[in-house]
Amino acid sequence: MPKIKILDQNMINMIAAGEVIERPASVLKELLENSIDAGSTKITVIIEQGGKTLISVTDDGQGMDSEDLKNAFVPHATSKLSNPDDLANIQTMGFRGEALASIAAVSQLKATSRTADSIQAHSLEIDAGQTVSFSPAAAPVGTTIEVRNLFYKLPARAKFLKSHNTEFTHISATFTRIALANPNLDLTLIHNNKEVHRLMANQPIRARVAELISAQIAAELIELSGSERNMDYFALIGHPQSSRSSADYQYTFLNGRFIRDKFITHALKESYRGLTEPNKHPVAFLFLTMPPESFDVNVHPTKIEVRFDNSNMIHSQVLGILREKLLSMNLDAKAQLPSAPAPALADQPPADPRDRKEQITQAMAEFFKNSRSSQHTFEYNRAAPSANSECVIQNSKQVPVGAPSIRPDYTVSPLADIPRSTVTPPAREAFCGPFVQLHDSYIVAQSADGFVIIDQHALHERLIYEELTRRLAAGPLESQRLLIPEPIDLTAAQLNIIESAREFFEKLGIKLEPFGAKTYIIQSFPVILSKLSPAPFVHDALDLLASQGSKLDPQRLLHEILDMAACKAAIKAGQKLTAPEIQSLLEDKETVDRASRCPHGRPTSITFSLTDLEKQFKRT
Repeated sequence: MPKIKILDQNMINMIAAGEVIERPASVLKELLENSIDAGSTKITVIIEQGGKTLISVTDDGQGMDSEDLKNAFVPHATSKLSNPDDLANIQTMGFRGEALASIAAVSQLKATSRTADSIQAHSLEIDAGQTVSFSPAAAPVGTTIEVRNLFYKLPARAKFLKSHNTEFTHISATFTRIALANPNLDLTLIHNNKEVHRLMANQPIRARVAELISAQIAAELIELSGSERNMDYFALIGHPQSSRSSADYQYTFLNGRFIRDKFITHALKESYRGLTEPNKHPVAFLFLTMPPESFDVNVHPTKIEVRFDNSNMIHSQVLGILREKLLSMNLDAKAQLPSAPAPALADQPPADPRDRKEQITQAMAEFFKNSRSSQHTFEYNRAAPSANSECVIQNSKQVPVGAPSIRPDYTVSPLADIPRSTVTPPAREAFCGPFVQLHDSYIVAQSADGFVIIDQHALHERLIYEELTRRLAAGPLESQRLLIPEPIDLTAAQLNIIESAREFFEKLGIKLEPFGAKTYIIQSFPVILSKLSPAPFVHDALDLLASQGSKLDPQRLLHEILDMAACKAAIKAGQKLTAPEIQSLLEDKETVDRASRCPHGRPTSITFSLTDLEKQFKRT
């Protein structure tokens, strides 16, 4: 007796639903995409109980006549493909023709539709894949599809659905993606009879981000747009300061379709390298437009993944676009102070706005001049600004402790991974008035509109890192032969990689030679790192290579080593600086294009405006 059986069509549809219909949000995605393909300008979504009991989508699109309405729920029936060549030129959201049949197989579905040239609509009801009724109906032009009791005949599937709130969270995420990709649409989302979102057509993307995600995020987004070879782009990217602990705030759209792509995700992460902490993820909304023949969306049932003809080129383009924009901007961190309503003060007239700026400037000067702590000594150094400048730092040849002065050189290093020749240096905060060192760790400088607090270690670390990359772009670092070579004993792991790491050490100006079974000697060490002890540095570099060498590409490995070198060579928190050293450090800050962040991505300075101070003193 034969064991192989041909499945009936309804069973086939139910199996297909397992690939396409994961949860209520999957249903909503398919229905919204069909409405978009139908040319809709207005769509209303009604949800009940997180989509478990009802998902309703009503649009004003072109609608379907009676024959099309019947055929729409037949497996692999579609109006979007007619021959194999169409698969290479897909310009619609849907095209497979299995979604509606799959949805109807696992729910109670009712579809009502009318075309503009018809005097009446038609309604089709399907229960778990079986047609229940088909009849004339009264309805406006467009289509309404109601999906009730999803998976009600498949308890094994239904039990995997989460709570109403969790399922609605997924529905809201799907609605958000569609809304961001289609700002021309009028969209409404209603849950349990409560209007959640009401989005007007032709809304700016930034306004939709504010409505759907966060007004604060929207206000801080950086806008850029243009064309790159075969690709047009529009992007709203977050300031490094607004980076998050997860990648949930990263959205990529390709020709109006939300996608996930590992090459674009990596390019986004790399574009912020050195500007954010390693465990932080930038906020980004990327809108890319490319010819349909340059990528394939027919690689996954949910069409959320694509395959590019040239993924490496896309990676390079996105990285270059974003990195160039970030490096051309002033990314100094702004103070994030809590705000509270000012209490009403009896018998006190409001302050004259004309005097506020002068009063607060004077108060700041007096505070930094006279403050002392009753609990411990409060020490500070003061350095006057350049005599011939007002709120402008003049270049100086004085050298910060531990490293040479950084020359203003904006030629992009190959280590920066940017396919551009130059980057315009961003405008920066100019300093005026006295400079103060607090607790031998932070420098406070008055600016034209407030004051700036600078982390001396983080800033010096960035200056050294930039000088190292600049010099390495021209060749290996200048080295000096040690008067007495230093021996280093190596672990088995270090011995295993030291020969393969020789190129890294030679670039750094470090010459190593074997000196026994488990010992090497350091013959030469880079001049720029002369204040470091050679043996501990080489040990740490080998440990870094041993732990990460298999995970990182050569350029990233070199970045990690330079990062470590800069950190070790920089002045430390708790190290007292002289007035000339403070001034030189601040002057050199103006000559590098990434001075706002240390190589680890932490801010080197935080800016406080007079407005911030006015809020804290309840003057606004």
